[in-house]
Amino acid sequence: MKRDLAALSAQSFDLLICGGGIYGAWTAYDAALRGLKVAIIEQNDWASGTSSASTKLIHGGLRYLETYDFKLVRKSLQERTMLLRVAPHRVWPLHFGVPVYAQQRINRLQLKLGLSLYDYLASDTSASMRHRYYDAKQFNAYFPMIREDSLKGGFTYADAQTDDARLTLELIAGAQTAGACCVNYCRLIQLSETDGKADGAIIQDQLTQNKQRIDAKQIVFTTGQWLTEEAPSSAWCRLAKGVHLVMPALLNAEALLLTAESDGRVFFMVPWYGLTLLGTTDTDFKGDVEQVTAEDSDIDYLLAAVNSYLNTPWTRSDIIGSFAGVRVFKQNISTVSSSSPSAVSRDWELKSAPNGVHYAIGGKITSSRQDATRIVDAICAQLGVSLPCATQDRLFPWAPQENFTVWSARMSDQAAQLGIDAESAHWLLRRHGVHSVEIFQRIEMESDLAQRIIPSLPFLRADLMHCAATEMVIHLDDLLRRRMPLLILSKITEDQLLKIAQYIAGILNWSSTQIAQEITRCDRYRSMQ
Repeated sequence: MKRDLAALSAQSFDLLICGGGIYGAWTAYDAALRGLKVAIIEQNDWASGTSSASTKLIHGGLRYLETYDFKLVRKSLQERTMLLRVAPHRVWPLHFGVPVYAQQRINRLQLKLGLSLYDYLASDTSASMRHRYYDAKQFNAYFPMIREDSLKGGFTYADAQTDDARLTLELIAGAQTAGACCVNYCRLIQLSETDGKADGAIIQDQLTQNKQRIDAKQIVFTTGQWLTEEAPSSAWCRLAKGVHLVMPALLNAEALLLTAESDGRVFFMVPWYGLTLLGTTDTDFKGDVEQVTAEDSDIDYLLAAVNSYLNTPWTRSDIIGSFAGVRVFKQNISTVSSSSPSAVSRDWELKSAPNGVHYAIGGKITSSRQDATRIVDAICAQLGVSLPCATQDRLFPWAPQENFTVWSARMSDQAAQLGIDAESAHWLLRRHGVHSVEIFQRIEMESDLAQRIIPSLPFLRADLMHCAATEMVIHLDDLLRRRMPLLILSKITEDQLLKIAQYIAGILNWSSTQIAQEITRCDRYRSMQ
């Protein structure tokens, strides 16, 4: 992946996409595969907004059954099943436990009916993906960290997990390979119109501040929370903040779906890179979309919610890291303004302004591919061409062509021969897919690159070098928050940041002055620890 700003002015485009999150990435990938001339720009880094602040799940949304949103659940479950098949390195099964306690809000029968409906809507014939019930003793053996008093038993069911930032990045890489011009740190300044119809834009390179014009027949905004800053899209959106905490390891391979005693909201405990992801909150957000943080009230809520279940309560001192994101919902005038964000539909809509510009409103990461297909369908209709969706059942750009289990075993053996520990090898294959071979080649030339960057986390020095050299990294936080999330998975020190920055400075042509600036950029993540 290379950043090529000059390519934006070298041709006219069928489609300009503004916003490099998951919706923009899928749209660019699909459109480029269909043969359209595509440009996608992102004012910050890829997935730097909500698309790197999710619960890292690919799921149907079991809790949406309570609001009778069956259509969305079915759509999401269909995508989950497909993604498990076409992206086995990027999306993998994750089983969840749901404890049943005496006098809880949802009883055993209601959970049984809901999980049975969930299985039915998934249409997944695999027995491993269907729900099961365990008595209290059996369930506690799986989840010994939760309290036994009043525990009647519990269910397990299956969904899937991903690394959201790397999911987005792989799709951007795929779009670029398919011919799209993909440029991060490039901002749209102003639309240009002829006879009342948008036909291009003035864009600005955020690195040099230089401006240039780009010609495009169609334009779509997939800018998420930033839609609220511009007309007409601001009137179509409602924002809700979600906060996650990174906590010590407490789970093995399974997650927990729990219900907060205070308000009945569902939240998750999810294993992630060997630690525990706790979240999420769901509160209305009306602040500055550039300043979204985990506040004391968010932290107190999550700790109180989880501690009502844990045998050994967590305290603030246990928090390793945190992150906050803003979800966009469709603003529905029929919805009571005081209603909880949890009751608002997660479904998606494409709106178009009188000047022909399109806006993607709402949605969720799991169903984003299907929604992007509808965006590209609409673009093709406007262009007067008939080109079918190119992403349905298509193997992911970095997925191995051979059987994944066979490939994974062979690659794991190679990793062991290179001195890579098993846990790091496991995550390396998930993070890079077929590009893991390139990282192995780096280690073959320099064996020290098989060492971990931070001893407690499964990220290798060779991985760091590969990301810096090949994944369109501009700033240190691009590398340490989205390419490999060390900034939220560890209480990283300034000395550690300095060593990492010096390590990659030659690749990114950083001077000592810029190294200092890059470390300062990371302070906003360290302040959340």
